[in-house]
Amino acid sequence: MAYDDLRDWIAALDRAGELKKIRTEVDPILEITEITDRVSKGNYTKSAGKSARATQAGGPALLFQNIKGHPGAQVLINQFGSARRMNLALEVDSLDEVADRIRHFMDVKSPQGFLDKVKMLPMLAEMGKFFPKTVSTGPCKEVIKRDNFSLLDFPILQCWPKDAARFITMPCVVTRDPRTGKRNVGMYRMQVYDERTTGMHWQRQKVGAEHYRERLRAAASGSDPARSTAAVDIMARSSGGSVLADGDRPSGRMEVAVAIGTEPAVTFSAIVPAPPDVEEYLIAGFLRQKPLELVKCETVDLEVPATSEIVLEGHVHLDELRTEGPFGDHTGFYSLEDQYPVFHLTCITHRKDPIYATTIVGKPPMEDRWMGKAVERIFLPLMKLTIPEIVDINLPVEGIFHNLMIVSIKKSYPGQARKVMNAIWSLGQAMFTKCIIVVDEDVNVQDIGDVTLKALNHIDPERDIQFTLGPVDSLDHASRLPNYGSKMGIDATRKWASEGFTRPWPDEILMDEKTKALVDKKWKDLRLD
Repeated sequence: MAYDDLRDWIAALDRAGELKKIRTEVDPILEITEITDRVSKGNYTKSAGKSARATQAGGPALLFQNIKGHPGAQVLINQFGSARRMNLALEVDSLDEVADRIRHFMDVKSPQGFLDKVKMLPMLAEMGKFFPKTVSTGPCKEVIKRDNFSLLDFPILQCWPKDAARFITMPCVVTRDPRTGKRNVGMYRMQVYDERTTGMHWQRQKVGAEHYRERLRAAASGSDPARSTAAVDIMARSSGGSVLADGDRPSGRMEVAVAIGTEPAVTFSAIVPAPPDVEEYLIAGFLRQKPLELVKCETVDLEVPATSEIVLEGHVHLDELRTEGPFGDHTGFYSLEDQYPVFHLTCITHRKDPIYATTIVGKPPMEDRWMGKAVERIFLPLMKLTIPEIVDINLPVEGIFHNLMIVSIKKSYPGQARKVMNAIWSLGQAMFTKCIIVVDEDVNVQDIGDVTLKALNHIDPERDIQFTLGPVDSLDHASRLPNYGSKMGIDATRKWASEGFTRPWPDEILMDEKTKALVDKKWKDLRLD
């Protein structure tokens, strides 16, 4: 059965021995980050100068119950911080189960006759139960504040010393496409400016940013083309204060809702690379195998999960940007300050005694390691749908997901590795991948040692490395320009004569199976273990 809410999920973590409740007073300014960072890295030392004592990978989820300056508040962090907890969150024994469910739906063929259509009815009924439904009210409405509310009432963290302020780091940000009405749920950090305003860090390539641009285009419609172009450019420029002259500034607002402390399938759905026409609420229903209940917001025309711990309602002005950052990011470096829209709160609703759910990012490994790996495994079938020759992929945590992708393929024709590179760079968020290594299907991409041995043996650098230019992640501090730079692909597959390689290709050193079996029988007698 699906988790009812965040509290049901916390209870499940506790029963599974995956939760540590901390009653010692802790400060949300830096201190919770330092504790969580040590736990997530398996480093329980009392000081940085002493040798580390390793523990279970990822450490436990942490529920802080004595927060300095916030009596009675609780903070949940590191909830997804291990392979076991990711499985628990999605209620599976293995993430492959979710991938298999996706594969099952993708394998549906068009019905050829009446009997085929009848056979499809059970599957259609199963799909129907994933769609979200709107209910009249829910726990997130237990307390409604239209006046006299403040973000500072919540134990929002400042994570790292040079962060510009406190940041909301695990929000489910809900926006609506003004053209289609489709809702999007994304996870964009929010810098707290004061009691009622935050930054809205939707990067330029994110869906929330595209909804914002659509609002800008609509606001500029009917004006001269130069003004329309300038309005859209407000999200394409990254610094220098106001982009538009006062006479050209588009007017209007874009409604936004933010849910904090959702049950795990909803939280996870906010980070997945969803197909463009599929709502994250539907993905959450698919993951939890049960429809998600939504409630209408009080002051904006949007729906949020009914059991959310905290809901922030408000809007961004189309004519307002403000400096956001720096922020200690998952790259292990501070992302630099930049210009982003400003979120103005109009209402806060929450449960009684709300639990504040958050996360931290920084030098890997951290909690996002396990979330990113789950995305990798679950959405591999969708990648194979577009690039069928792919056997497996690995996004090493040390490559912070978008800096390195290792891909194994079933090679069938010359130049196929380069075709795969370009196909990956055309796929949604995969376009940010800085380095792609393509290997043959017999290479285990999850074994970095095997990849290193085969790839470095198989390449002639001048021949097998290609460079291209294109969009890069906004967090890439090394690119020649913000959001634009170079990428590298390495063809580490065996080279064929049809690719211009006429020398013999040597065989890999492998023991024959007969000898291995003989030694297996003698191993116990050899007493070498």
